Amino acid sequence: MNMWKLTIVILFLIALSSGTFAAEKKSNIIQIDSGPICGKVEEGMRIFLGIPYAAPPVGELRWKPPQEVASWSQVKSYTDFGPSCPQPKQHDSGKFKEDCLYLNVWTNSETLKKRLPVMVWVHGGAFNFGSAAQPEYNGKNLAQKGVVVVTINYRLGPLGFLAHPLLSKESVHGTSGNYGLLDQIAALKWVQKNIAAFGGDPDRVTIFGQSAGSRSVSLLLISPMSAGLFHRAIAESGGPIIGSEYLAPAFNGNMANVSKMSQKLTAKLGCDKAPDVLAAMRAKSAQEWVEAADCKTDLFDDEALFFAPVFDGFVLPKKPLAAFSGRQHDVPVIVGSTRNEGNLYLADEKDLSVEKYTSFLKSRFADNYKKALEIFPAHSAKDVAEAIDSVVTVAANAQPARYVAQSMERKKSKAYLYQFTRRPDTALARKLGVHHGAELAYIFGNLSKAEGYDDIDKDLSNKMMNYWVNFAKTGNPNGKHLPYWPAYQSKTELNLEFSDTIRTNKHLFQKECEFISRQMPYHYE
Repeated sequence: MNMWKLTIVILFLIALSSGTFAAEKKSNIIQIDSGPICGKVEEGMRIFLGIPYAAPPVGELRWKPPQEVASWSQVKSYTDFGPSCPQPKQHDSGKFKEDCLYLNVWTNSETLKKRLPVMVWVHGGAFNFGSAAQPEYNGKNLAQKGVVVVTINYRLGPLGFLAHPLLSKESVHGTSGNYGLLDQIAALKWVQKNIAAFGGDPDRVTIFGQSAGSRSVSLLLISPMSAGLFHRAIAESGGPIIGSEYLAPAFNGNMANVSKMSQKLTAKLGCDKAPDVLAAMRAKSAQEWVEAADCKTDLFDDEALFFAPVFDGFVLPKKPLAAFSGRQHDVPVIVGSTRNEGNLYLADEKDLSVEKYTSFLKSRFADNYKKALEIFPAHSAKDVAEAIDSVVTVAANAQPARYVAQSMERKKSKAYLYQFTRRPDTALARKLGVHHGAELAYIFGNLSKAEGYDDIDKDLSNKMMNYWVNFAKTGNPNGKHLPYWPAYQSKTELNLEFSDTIRTNKHLFQKECEFISRQMPYHYE
């Protein structure tokens, strides 16, 4: 080949590659409701990180329902996570800002013209911690199963759930709090408007979450404001606040309790004596509010400030038990828990004694504490950790899941109950057993051999992702090459156990769950 021909070939290849690059770059531009955006492509997966779904909730918009995001006309690039919402013990202030209402999307690059099921993840963290940017929530592996994955931030702690009489007076709805839940609803509205542009089906949206995310999912089942925004729900380790009082007595959705804590915090910051209390409250920085609140989940500190959703009669019905008696949204649900939900809360506890355990039971069961001690016995100090683990596992997680499953028998849609019992050889699981959140790596498919996961774990993860994706597609988790998962019925109480193998069991914690079930009217009626 002479020099002239070689030059022509080289120029042709350059032009071809440039055209391919330009086409790929152009095809990565998506028009959403607020303007054109582009993301990035990794191994055939289109990824869009840090898309705003609402206006920054700052200044006068603090403690207000989320507002529409301002539109734009020029293409904006979304290739990095947006800031996480302010929270305790934040290490890098640049990654935590009050302007935090962002979401992320993973979608297969060849499916933009299709209509794939959509899975919207709500992160956990006791409504005071957490972020959609956490590595364990990377949606790439799950999206490769044939769904569009969305992960969202929402306001946390006192910035997300402060209920104050003056804020209620200011509101046209006469109530306050639940701003974090309103954020989640705003994100679901964003999905309805925009997800088709990412290849998602707005008529097949599954909400799923763990811990506070699971509680959020369960609450959205009874929120009148979320009707029609999702079509399936998966709640992993946490019910509709019901049961959360066993973690902390104040964690019970009571408007008066949260309002009292809010006023206490306002006084602590010195805002209560100001001529304009609300202006003084909004003048304080987000960091000042978070640090003053110092929110934490402490099983033995009943006086700790704790901000979470409330049954306000606006975002949520005032009577949750009545709402779950047939007024909940008629959508299929998956609900479940892990075997050792309580151990995570005991990781740093020392000097556990029978006396301390008895005090723990008294604050949660009042006059029934002796019966609780029979159901969850601890005869000596060495039994206390296991007993508390059992109380939290059953009362705050397994029974609330069972309760939601039972409530769906009043609707046409089915419920599927599970327990996760596989203990991987990770450092945390060796210390805490099948702890709160142990199933997350399996659901997202983010398992590493370096962390201790083996081939059994990978096989279980693949099956669990298939169940979850099947459910997102059809409302039924069952499919080819999967052990059959029967729908829940009170008369049989069948549930699926995810362990070294997958098997069907009956009557999960039957005696313990029945006891906890009998306590519910004392808390919520």
